[in-house]
Amino acid sequence: MHSRRNFIKESAATVAGLTLTSMLPLELFASIRKKISPNDKINVGLIGVRGQGFSDLKSLLKMSEVNLIGICDIDENELNKRKNDLSKLNIANPIIYRDYRKMLENKDIDAVIIATPDHWHCLQLTDSLSAGKHVYCEKPLGNSIAEVQVMLKAAERFGKAVQVNQWQRSEKHFKDAVAYVQSGKLGTIINTKTWMHSGSGVLPVVPDAPVPAGVDYNMWLGPAKNRPFNINRFHYEFRWFWDYAGGLMTDWGVHLIDIVLWAMNVDVPQSVTAVGGKRLFPDDARETPDYQSVVYDFGHFTNTWDHYIGISNGQYGRSHGIAFIGMNGTLVVNRGGWEVIPEKDKDKPRIEAVPVIKLSDNGMDLHAQNFIEVLKSGKLDQLACPIQAGAKVAINAHMGNLAYRTGEKIYWDNAKNKFNSDKANALIKPTYHNGFAFPKV
Repeated sequence: MHSRRNFIKESAATVAGLTLTSMLPLELFASIRKKISPNDKINVGLIGVRGQGFSDLKSLLKMSEVNLIGICDIDENELNKRKNDLSKLNIANPIIYRDYRKMLENKDIDAVIIATPDHWHCLQLTDSLSAGKHVYCEKPLGNSIAEVQVMLKAAERFGKAVQVNQWQRSEKHFKDAVAYVQSGKLGTIINTKTWMHSGSGVLPVVPDAPVPAGVDYNMWLGPAKNRPFNINRFHYEFRWFWDYAGGLMTDWGVHLIDIVLWAMNVDVPQSVTAVGGKRLFPDDARETPDYQSVVYDFGHFTNTWDHYIGISNGQYGRSHGIAFIGMNGTLVVNRGGWEVIPEKDKDKPRIEAVPVIKLSDNGMDLHAQNFIEVLKSGKLDQLACPIQAGAKVAINAHMGNLAYRTGEKIYWDNAKNKFNSDKANALIKPTYHNGFAFPKV
C-alpha cells in the first residue's frame, strides 16, 4: 500500500509537470512512462480513434499504469494512422477491432474510452457497462433525453465508474470560480449567461459520393437513419446533423451550461424558450442552426445560451464563456481564466475586483488522472464528472434544441417524464434503425 501511494503521488507530479504544455510530442511519451507490475496495470481500449478520442487516450497514457490493449474504429485509414502514432509510444501491437462489440468480449480490458459520434454513445456505453467495463465517455453523454435516461439506469444497475469528459470540472480556475459564486459574494444572482461565438465559416453543399475505401459505413450509421454517404456528414462534420448530434448547443453548450448548473446547484429548468435558425449561412449544408438563443427559466434566475457560427466576437470580449450576474458584481469565466467585475455605488465598488486569474493547468490530463484514481480506489463519489452531472447538462442542452425545433415554450414535468408539448414529446426518444434496438436496462 505504501509503494502504491507513492506511485500515485509520483504519477500526479508527472501529470502536473506536463500541464504547462498543451501538446506533448509522441516521441516523449515513452520516456515518461515507467515499468509497472502487470498486477497494477489498468487495461484500456479506445472506441473511436480520431481527434478527441486519441487526445483522451494520450492523457490516460501519461499515467504509467495505463496499458492500452486495443483500438477500434470503422475507418481502416484512421486505424493505420493511429497504429503508426502508437508505435512512437513503444506500443507496437495493439489489438485492432472494427466492431466495438468484439472489443467488449475481451476480458482483459478494464475500461473503455468512447469517443464516437454522439448517436453511438448510448449503445456503446450500455453495452460496455453490461460487459463489466468502466467507461470514459465523450460529451454530450447521449443524443436524446431518453438515451441519457437509460444510460443513467445502466450505470446505476452495473455500478461501474463512468466519467463524462466535461474536463473543465477538473481545472483549478473553473473550480475556484464556482467556489466564488457559491460564496455569496456576488449577492443575489438573477441571471447567468453562456455563449459560444464560433468563427468557423460556411460548410459547402456537396453531392453524395461512394463510401471511401476502408470505411465500414453501415457500422458508422449504426442506429441512425440509412442515408447515402456524404462527406459533410462524416467524421468531424457529423455534429451539424440531427441524426447524429445537436450542433453547437450540445457540442459546446454542455461544457458551458454545466458550469452554471454546478455553481447554481440546479437541475431542470421550469421552462425553456428558443429562437434561431440558419441566418448567417442559409444555404450551406448544416441542418443545425448557425444562430440560436435559448432562455432557461429556473425560477429564481434565468440562464441564456447564445451561439453564432461565423461570428467570433463574443460577450465581455470573449468568444466563449459563462457570466454570473449578481447584485454586487459579475463573474466571467472561460477556458482562459476568470475575473470579477464589481458593481459600483457612485465610485465605490460593492465588492473587491478580481483581476483575470489565468488558466494554470491541463484539465484533460487532470480529468483522466481523476478517472484512474477512482478506478484504483473504487470511490465513485470522487469522480470529477460522474454520469449524473453529464446527464443533467445533456438533458438541458437537448431541451434547448427541442424548444428551438418545436418553436414552443416548453415545460418539463418530472413526475410524468414528459413536456407539455406533443411536438417536443415526439423528440424525446429516437427511432433506432438498421437492426439496432434501443437499449433495455
